[in-house]
Parts: sequence; structure tokens; C-alpha cells
Amino acid sequence: MNKSGYFTFFLLFALLQGKAQVEKTSELYKTIMSKDSLLFNIGFNTCDVSQFENLISEKLEFFHDIDGISDKKKFLKDFKGGLCRYPKNYQARRELLPGSTEIYALYEKSNGGELYGALQTGIHQFFEKETGQPEKFGSSARFSHLWLLENGEWKLVKSYSYEHVTKQLESAATPVFDDDIAVEKWLKENKVPVLGLGIIKNGELQQLKVFGEIKPGVPAPYNTIFNVASLTKPVTAMVALKLVSLGKWDLDKPIYNYWTDPDITKDPRSKKITTRHVLSHQTGFPNWRWMNADKKLSFLFEPGNGYQYSGEGFEYLRRALENKFHKSLQQLASELIFQPLKMDETSYVWNENTDESRYALGYDKELKPYAIEKHNSPNAADDLLTTVEDYGKFLAGVMNGELVKESVFNEMVTPQTASERSKHFGLGFEIYDLENGEYALAHGGADLGVRTMAFILPKTKQALLIFTNSDVGGNLYEVLVKHYLGKYGEKIIDIETK
Repeated sequence: MNKSGYFTFFLLFALLQGKAQVEKTSELYKTIMSKDSLLFNIGFNTCDVSQFENLISEKLEFFHDIDGISDKKKFLKDFKGGLCRYPKNYQARRELLPGSTEIYALYEKSNGGELYGALQTGIHQFFEKETGQPEKFGSSARFSHLWLLENGEWKLVKSYSYEHVTKQLESAATPVFDDDIAVEKWLKENKVPVLGLGIIKNGELQQLKVFGEIKPGVPAPYNTIFNVASLTKPVTAMVALKLVSLGKWDLDKPIYNYWTDPDITKDPRSKKITTRHVLSHQTGFPNWRWMNADKKLSFLFEPGNGYQYSGEGFEYLRRALENKFHKSLQQLASELIFQPLKMDETSYVWNENTDESRYALGYDKELKPYAIEKHNSPNAADDLLTTVEDYGKFLAGVMNGELVKESVFNEMVTPQTASERSKHFGLGFEIYDLENGEYALAHGGADLGVRTMAFILPKTKQALLIFTNSDVGGNLYEVLVKHYLGKYGEKIIDIETK
């Protein structure tokens, strides 16, 4: 029998032996799709060879309508020495065409109708990228996979990839977090206990998901409370910009009118600091005064004459705002941001309403927990407590112009000073210049046991929010940014890896 005839025979035999196509809500469908995700979303797309070694049978037969037939040994050799060779200057990505997958259960009638396998069919598409070049479409193909239970474990035994064409059928983007089992395994491999994701499309928070365990054996709830570290700063920035929009605060009025730190009262540069300097990190302050040998606040340069990321600058602004309005930053944020956007789970401080059972405790790279620090006074630069849903509402509010008037928004997204890696800081957000006139607003957070990241693409009304509670949570960023932001995510990663 020739190859084509063998395939036709096998496919018809499998379909005849099975029952009807299984429902997408069934346990079998979810299981096979999770295996598919591990094999391709994590294995193929990131060159994680271990996924193939674990999921394919020793009896694997791979039939390709262009490259011929391979067994497991040849398949792994070609995968390691071809697509995943080092130094790596080429990357391929596989995506399922949405709605194309069908799964059929295979039962053994003579053994009481016991389930022994599953046939998975569908259409997948491949995208290619060379170092320094934008990703491009490669090919589309049909596939059929025979999965069998071997000693209780699902293994891929036969794989057919055929009818390859160079026509892109559709932009296929299967959200990573639709495959919970795959993501949970991925997190464990990367030693990240909890991952929170928020996906904004068309200016609305459309998907949110929290993966992992908030404590051993306890799944993290969708409303897990995260410390988001420096993702606090954009919130503080929007408090100030909201006051500017209301005509109650001036971006360029020297802050000394409301506050001067005792450490710099005799320095004439203290009279030059403005809110614009603070929000664009041009105050001249170090990140934190405790980094100085004498632990006192001082200037590294003249305000407005350079860039230095500074938490001290934001704290300086907080004291000025609180002095002028006779309210704490927590009160101002509640009135101007949290209440209007219904961010009911967000706070600068721990209080009687903070549910510690939902708090994502931070961990180091060896999965050792850090002690909880409960702050009862707000820090304008750090330690905001929030959920994926709440911060997603905030990002959507910023994107949609719900918080500030148009003229202030335009100031916010205008580059104020060069920062790092060909980027600039606007007011409260860092700015990435992307392609076709698009740009991204971004900010991250990093403390002990915290790695968080947020991106806003104002023109396409997209945003991505990533929360983790691990020192190594940043290792997840590249895969997620590329997956959810597509070609713009590729550009962002290119900028970051220059």
C-alpha cells in the first residue's frame, strides 16, 4: 500500500471505530487540546525539546507530504539540528486555525468499550522569523494526530501533516490560557507560582485569567490580590494628570510651592522640580535615597537635564499633593481613579478590607517565600495592591481617555526624554515606537517576589497585563508578549533585546 493509501485507510478505520466527534466541553477534548498546546505552543514555538520527548511515543511515525517519513529518533534529531539549532537566527511559530480542530474518541468494544485513544484533526499555520526581521507567514497545512494511552499516559503515536499551501487561511491566535493544564505545567517548569493575565481588545477588558496555586494545593482565584511593585507609578501619574485636567494642578509649576524635602532645602535646584520632571524621571534624584552612602536625598544632575528612573521623585510628588489638597494619596486616588473606574479591590495600603487569603505571596527563584510587608501609609512609587480585573479597568480607562482630557492625554504620550534602548519616557509611561505609526505605552514592576508588566497600544485599542509573584516571573514575558501582541509584540521584544 502506498503512503497515500495507508493514510486514507488509517483515517477511515479510526473514524469508523470511534463514536461521534466529542464535545468541546468534554474532558477528552480538553485533555487532547492541552497535550497539543504543550507540544506546540510551548514545545515547538519555544524550542522546548523536552515536550516532544515526553509526549511522543517511542513508536512514533511522522508522515509529511514534503519531507517524507520519520520515526522518533529522526524526528528529534531534525528538530534539534534544524529549527532549534544554535546559534539561533531563525524562529518558527505554529498556530491552530480557530474552530478547525475535531477530536474523535476511540474505544475497544471487546474490552467493555474502554477508551484507548483519540484522533485529532485540524488545520495549522506556520509563521517564520529571522533575527532582526519581522515575522512572516510560512504555510498552512492539514494534520491528523493519533493519540494513544500508553500505561495511562497520552502519547502521540502517529502524525500526518499534509496539503501544505502557501495561502494564509486566517490569522489564528489561540489564547495560551485556554489550555489551563499546559499553562499550569509551564509555570511549574519556570518556578512561577502564580500568573495573572489581562487581555484588552477594542478598548475593553475581554479576558482575564489567573493560573497557579496561591498556596500549595490551593488554586489561585481569579481575584487574586497582587503587589504590583512599580506598576504603582502609572496610577499615581494618572492621579496627578487627572488633577491637571480638572485645572487643579499645574504640570510645570515648581513643586517647592507645596513641598521641599529637608535634605535639599539649601540646594537651589530644589526650586526647579516640576511635576513634568517627576512623571518623566527628570528630577535628578536617584531611584532611592538609601542607595546613597549618607542615605540622604541629593541631586545627580540639574532637573530637566537628564534621565534617571526615580521612585523618590514620585514620593516627592505625593507629599506635595497631600500638602496642597490635605488628603492622603489613597483618598485622592479613590476619588479620582478607583471609584470612577469601580476598582474596588485596589489600594495603596493594607486595611481591614484586604483579604490576606487571596494575596499572592512573593517567592524567590528557589520557590522560597518572602515575608509579607503590610504598609499602612501609601507609597506613590511602589507596593500598590490590586487584581488583574481592577488594573485591567485602569489600563482601559487610560486608553479610552476616560481619566484625562485630550490635551493632557497628548502631553502624556509625547516623548519627554530618552530613556533606554531607543525608548522614551512620556508622563507616567515609557514609550515604544513601533511600526506603521503605532506606539506602545508601557511600565513594569520588580520587587522581591514581584515581576509585573503592562502594555497599552492606544491606536489599535489593545493592552496586555502580566502579573507574577516570583523573582523569575520576567522569564515568561517574551512568550506572552509575542503571543498576545503579535507583530507589535515581536517589535517590543526586538527593542528589549538589542
